[in-house]
Amino acid sequence: MRFPISLVLVFFCACTIRAKAQDHGQESTGSAQTAQQNESTITAVPNRPTFSTSAETVQRGVFEIEYGIEAADGHQNINGLLKFGLLKNLELRFANNPFERDAGISALGDSGAGLKYRFVGERGRLPTISILYNATLPTSGDDLGAAGVNHAVGILFSKDFGRHHVDFNENVEWRSRSNADGFDRDFFTALAYSIALPKRLGIATEIAGFSRVNSENPPIITILPALTFSASSRLVFDTGCYFAARGDLPRVTFFAGLTYSVADLYRSLHLVHR
Repeated sequence: MRFPISLVLVFFCACTIRAKAQDHGQESTGSAQTAQQNESTITAVPNRPTFSTSAETVQRGVFEIEYGIEAADGHQNINGLLKFGLLKNLELRFANNPFERDAGISALGDSGAGLKYRFVGERGRLPTISILYNATLPTSGDDLGAAGVNHAVGILFSKDFGRHHVDFNENVEWRSRSNADGFDRDFFTALAYSIALPKRLGIATEIAGFSRVNSENPPIITILPALTFSASSRLVFDTGCYFAARGDLPRVTFFAGLTYSVADLYRSLHLVHR
């Protein structure tokens, strides 16, 4: 069965070429499957627990929720944020505080609607850069919220350095006046730092503040330390507090909350209609 030698060589070469082709095909298929799996893996993009907003956007098609509670002397609330990745770089946002209590007065909190667009993705030394627009809707009663529709526009920067992560926000806000036409303007600045620790824990810190709005609303500066726990890639818990270094806020406010990526709605709809 080994004759002639020339046929053996030809057969061996043919088998070698075929095997390499199969291996290449399997590698290509495996790479494609791995890429597809990576794309289908849902990873939460928390804005919590800091006041700053990450420049990263929710994955395309993913619906994500954030909910938390706050408690301080004379102040309690439940706050929520719904996010949806309409496109790869475009995130739609809807915020609402279903409960707000200040100085003994309880009511529904304000709502908000907006979007975030990422126009630069992180690569090399370049951070992720996004723009954010948000409108605050005066759904709160008993003078606990905004006097009218407020507007805010900001630029967001985010950068990873291994286990370390930095966010920087600079926003300008136009706030409706309660007893006159027009808007008062102020600025919001925030710098946040976080680090991933072993056992899926993390630490986040932030210094943030608002400039003076008017004579009734002086500047505000807050300092925030927090602890996070990633139960999975889709579910992140947080707890901590923020201190009022300046401004008319309770001295210390405690909070706890979570971020949860519910589902990839585009993929779910695709599977339903298959």
